Amino acid sequence: MLVAGFPAQAFGTNCFVVAPAPGEQCVVIDPGVGVADRLDEVLAEHRLQPAAVLLTHGHLDHTFSVTPVCGARGITAYIHPADAGMLADPAKGLSADLTELFGGRLTWTEPEDVAPLEDGLVLKIAGLELVVDHAPGHTRGSVMFRSEPGGEAGDERLCFSGDVLFRDSIGRTDLPGGNMQQMLASLRDKVLTLPDDTIVLPGHGPETTIGRERARNPYLREALEAPRKGW
Repeated sequence: MLVAGFPAQAFGTNCFVVAPAPGEQCVVIDPGVGVADRLDEVLAEHRLQPAAVLLTHGHLDHTFSVTPVCGARGITAYIHPADAGMLADPAKGLSADLTELFGGRLTWTEPEDVAPLEDGLVLKIAGLELVVDHAPGHTRGSVMFRSEPGGEAGDERLCFSGDVLFRDSIGRTDLPGGNMQQMLASLRDKVLTLPDDTIVLPGHGPETTIGRERARNPYLREALEAPRKGW
């Protein structure tokens, strides 16, 4: 499997391009702010043709370029229904200060073709098989995309975790739609159930592994210790 990642121009959001091999179709995960030129370079370098855009959640820093990327190629954007409203109105996911920051300067057009993601769905696109794990907490519709060993994935387990899990940390839960109890449940039921050798490719920052985070991430320890009542 070919995985090429690079940070967006703003907010350090990681955009990933995933394909079975060079010269094949690919998927683009989380095209953020100002990624178009770098994305074109990556696609040209590896002779790739995008077949779809996959969104880990609806926040603007992960979706900013989804419409031009999809529109230029006539491809579908995939997002969980709980976050789909942010593709029509990004302000639904912004805090008051971020809304003020963008103000009226944001010109936004919703992608023409949007398809829903659901928990447990196996996406078979561009010669890839990616399992969707619904993991709310950062947003109501946050998902992770997971590949299992075998086939084009080789021997590696990969998890594109969006803003659910970072190296030594997790995504914030104080924005609209965020919920710390849901986040802890997602960490317990969706993250901590993954094998230690799973390579985590997060929405921000460097890659990590489940084993490393299990040993060092304080939020995963909190998820294990938190009571289940009310979840």
